[in-house]
Amino acid sequence: MAKKPDLAVAVESHEVSGVIEKGCEFEGKLCFEGTLRIGGTFRGEIYTNDVLVIGEGAKVSAEIEAGTIIINGEVTGNIVAKHRVEIHRPAIFRGNIVTPSLMVDEGVIFEGSSKMVSPKAPAVKSFLATE
Repeated sequence: MAKKPDLAVAVESHEVSGVIEKGCEFEGKLCFEGTLRIGGTFRGEIYTNDVLVIGEGAKVSAEIEAGTIIINGEVTGNIVAKHRVEIHRPAIFRGNIVTPSLMVDEGVIFEGSSKMVSPKAPAVKSFLATE
């Protein structure tokens, strides 16, 4: 029996606390704590102080503010990461990145710009508290 490809990515010791699976589509503002993995399609805004994993085959069009962002799929939009951004092959990224640490694999498509900032950047705005 053929094995279904695993969209999971090693994210250090972080346990995935939420998933938007392949085949699912979501549009709007997404605020969460913990680690979220997107395998489907998302359009809108994403806010977290924690970890966002965009799986291979995922399509995300969003403004993203997060602690750590790991990209394996396709992302269009601007990213502000408090700690780190990792872009792994076969990812496609179109937009701008602001982060203290950026890692891009060979073979990734990166169309945009990056700006390295101090790791003492302020925490991501908490939109959960205002709604």
